[in-house]
Amino acid sequence: MSKPLTIVAIFQANAGREDQLASALQELVAPTCAEAGCINYDLHRDLEVPGRFLFYENWETRAHWEAHMESAHLKHHKETSGSLVAKVEIFQMEGTS
Repeated sequence: MSKPLTIVAIFQANAGREDQLASALQELVAPTCAEAGCINYDLHRDLEVPGRFLFYENWETRAHWEAHMESAHLKHHKETSGSLVAKVEIFQMEGTS
Protein backbone atom coordinates (compact mmCIF):
# COMPACT_ATOMS: atom_id res chain seq x y z
CA MET A 1 0.00 0.00 0.00
CA SER A 2 1.39 3.40 -0.95
CA LYS A 3 1.82 6.22 1.51
CA PRO A 4 -0.44 9.26 1.32
CA LEU A 5 0.94 12.28 -0.49
CA THR A 6 1.48 15.26 1.80
CA ILE A 7 1.42 18.75 0.33
CA VAL A 8 2.64 21.85 2.12
CA ALA A 9 1.64 24.99 0.22
CA ILE A 10 2.82 28.37 1.47
CA PHE A 11 1.26 31.60 0.24
CA GLN A 12 2.58 35.10 0.89
CA ALA A 13 0.08 37.92 0.38
CA ASN A 14 0.93 41.16 -1.31
CA ALA A 15 1.17 43.98 1.23
CA GLY A 16 -2.27 45.30 2.12
CA ARG A 17 -4.04 42.26 0.62
CA GLU A 18 -3.64 39.91 3.59
CA ASP A 19 -7.31 39.74 4.59
CA GLN A 20 -8.47 39.37 1.00
CA LEU A 21 -6.09 36.46 0.47
CA ALA A 22 -7.22 34.88 3.74
CA SER A 23 -10.83 34.96 2.49
CA ALA A 24 -9.90 33.62 -0.95
CA LEU A 25 -7.95 30.72 0.55
CA GLN A 26 -10.71 29.93 3.06
CA GLU A 27 -13.14 29.58 0.14
CA LEU A 28 -11.07 26.63 -1.13
CA VAL A 29 -11.42 24.56 2.05
CA ALA A 30 -14.99 23.20 1.82
CA PRO A 31 -14.96 22.19 -1.88
CA THR A 32 -11.49 20.65 -1.54
CA CYS A 33 -12.45 18.63 1.54
CA ALA A 34 -15.34 17.20 -0.51
CA GLU A 35 -12.99 15.97 -3.27
CA ALA A 36 -12.25 12.28 -3.75
CA GLY A 37 -9.02 11.28 -2.05
CA CYS A 38 -8.73 14.31 0.23
CA ILE A 39 -7.73 13.15 3.72
CA ASN A 40 -7.33 16.66 5.11
CA TYR A 41 -6.89 20.21 3.81
CA ASP A 42 -6.00 22.49 6.69
CA LEU A 43 -5.41 26.23 6.33
CA HIS A 44 -3.14 28.02 8.81
CA ARG A 45 -2.22 31.70 9.24
CA ASP A 46 1.32 32.55 10.37
CA LEU A 47 1.42 34.31 13.75
CA GLU A 48 4.82 35.90 13.13
CA VAL A 49 4.85 36.81 9.43
CA PRO A 50 1.91 38.97 8.33
CA GLY A 51 0.15 37.68 5.25
CA ARG A 52 1.75 34.22 5.23
CA PHE A 53 -0.60 31.25 4.99
CA LEU A 54 0.04 27.52 4.89
CA PHE A 55 -2.06 24.64 3.64
CA TYR A 56 -1.24 21.26 5.15
CA GLU A 57 -2.83 18.65 2.89
CA ASN A 58 -2.89 14.88 2.73
CA TRP A 59 -4.14 12.97 -0.29
CA GLU A 60 -4.73 9.24 -0.67
CA THR A 61 -2.69 9.22 -3.91
CA ARG A 62 -0.77 11.58 -6.18
CA ALA A 63 -3.52 11.12 -8.78
CA HIS A 64 -6.08 12.55 -6.35
CA TRP A 65 -3.90 15.62 -5.76
CA GLU A 66 -3.33 16.04 -9.49
CA ALA A 67 -7.11 15.97 -10.02
CA HIS A 68 -7.43 18.62 -7.30
CA MET A 69 -4.94 20.82 -9.13
CA GLU A 70 -7.27 20.69 -12.16
CA SER A 71 -10.49 21.26 -10.18
CA ALA A 72 -12.84 24.09 -11.18
CA HIS A 73 -12.59 25.83 -7.81
CA LEU A 74 -8.79 25.82 -7.82
CA LYS A 75 -8.64 27.06 -11.42
CA HIS A 76 -11.06 29.86 -10.48
CA HIS A 77 -8.88 30.78 -7.50
CA LYS A 78 -5.77 30.96 -9.70
CA GLU A 79 -7.59 33.15 -12.23
CA THR A 80 -8.99 35.59 -9.67
CA SER A 81 -6.39 35.87 -6.89
CA GLY A 82 -3.22 36.72 -8.77
CA SER A 83 -3.19 40.30 -7.50
CA LEU A 84 -3.38 39.06 -3.91
CA VAL A 85 -0.40 36.71 -3.98
CA ALA A 86 3.26 37.73 -3.87
CA LYS A 87 4.69 34.19 -3.72
CA VAL A 88 3.60 30.56 -3.61
CA GLU A 89 5.75 27.58 -2.66
CA ILE A 90 4.47 24.00 -2.96
CA PHE A 91 6.28 21.06 -1.38
CA GLN A 92 5.35 17.45 -2.25
CA MET A 93 6.23 15.10 0.61
CA GLU A 94 5.58 11.70 2.16
CA GLY A 95 5.92 10.37 5.68
CA THR A 96 9.10 8.55 6.63
CA SER A 97 7.55 5.93 8.88
